[in-house]
Amino acid sequence: MKEWAMGRLSTHVLDTALGKPAAGVKIWLYRVSGNSHKKIAEVVTNGDGRTDAPLLTGDALKTGTYELVFFAGDYLRASGQSTGEVLFLNEIPIRFGVPDADQHYHVPLLISPFAYSTYRGS
Repeated sequence: MKEWAMGRLSTHVLDTALGKPAAGVKIWLYRVSGNSHKKIAEVVTNGDGRTDAPLLTGDALKTGTYELVFFAGDYLRASGQSTGEVLFLNEIPIRFGVPDADQHYHVPLLISPFAYSTYRGS
């Protein structure tokens, strides 16, 4: 089976306020089971707002529940869009399910200092 045909999980971050990719966003990936969270990956977005490789591929992607935590506050401060000790958006968790581990799940984040959205991309 070719790697592109195997299940995988990917993400990217776009800054909708500035209209560009969000570089340097720290992201943690957790596997969630009941009340248990197990961190399984830690990455930072590149200049294109993407990770250098998929977060999970092949047998590493399993059916179940996952959570991505995007450290948006650090990015928003560094880009000069937010200041102060308390931000409206800081850490953004996105919990999602993977019902079929043989498919591609792309979970992008679109951010601004006061709003965010996500969807299942391709």
